[in-house]
Amino acid sequence: MAGPADVIVADAPQGNWVDRYAPVWLKPWLRLGRFDRPIGAWLLMWPCWWSAALAARAAADASSLPAHLVLFGLGAFVMRGAGSTWNDFLDRDIDARVERTRNRPLPAGQVSPLGALAFAALQSLVGLVVLLQFNGFAVALGCLSLVLVAIYPLMKRFFWAPQLVLGLAFAWGALMGWAAVFASLSLAPLLLYLGGIAWCIGYDTIYGHQDERDDAVIGVRSTSRLFGRGSRAAIGALYAAAVVFIGAALALAGSGWLGFAGLAAFAGHLAWQMMRLDVRAPAVCLRLFRSNRDAGALLFVGLLLEAIWAA
Repeated sequence: MAGPADVIVADAPQGNWVDRYAPVWLKPWLRLGRFDRPIGAWLLMWPCWWSAALAARAAADASSLPAHLVLFGLGAFVMRGAGSTWNDFLDRDIDARVERTRNRPLPAGQVSPLGALAFAALQSLVGLVVLLQFNGFAVALGCLSLVLVAIYPLMKRFFWAPQLVLGLAFAWGALMGWAAVFASLSLAPLLLYLGGIAWCIGYDTIYGHQDERDDAVIGVRSTSRLFGRGSRAAIGALYAAAVVFIGAALALAGSGWLGFAGLAAFAGHLAWQMMRLDVRAPAVCLRLFRSNRDAGALLFVGLLLEAIWAA
């Protein structure tokens, strides 16, 4: 390995805990797993928590909800780390050619490709231990998501909408929370899943506008480039679809006013993002992308209160 071990990653929040407190030797590994910028883990976790709370509401039993939330939270953070490590392993040559990503541990020479694979395997093993705490149906369903995790980094090379595949992977938790309670699926979690997919495509399109110029030069495909000047309208339509699908899921699961209040707050946050969006301003795009952590939290609070009320 070459290069200094304490190179700051461009798109990490300034003053994050890894930069400030982690030992120098450990920093490249934590950055490789995105533990210095956990927004991706939050976005992976919210559909799991939405689904777990919605299932508790449908079952009128919240007794298993605390344990499920802990397991899904831990699983989201370690599997986000594993997925990011795998993504960076495959994209190490591309990342070296993009201004925002060239200081990531692999293109900067702080971690070897073989070391990255071992780190991804270790994180995946922890994720498997978490997954095995659920029923057999949920375990099998969770294992299926690994196919999406494996192929997503390759999609940008030939598919103009890789965010669709990312959405399929990141929204998978919308199925998992329900499966953990009922050991089956129904229309409600499927609609929640569709809502999560639309939400993910929308926010990741915003994120992708940061790299639009570099992506065009090196030939990386994205919905940001695909939508072009129509990006604002496309993201607005995706966000609207997310609200509609999630609303239908709540109705089918028997959610009351508390759940729909959470959905209204979620919808309001998405509308605020559209008012602020400027696809020509990378800093604005990054800030709005990160704000989806709060959007997901608003919906979850409503679903959680609804589950507690109905229990």
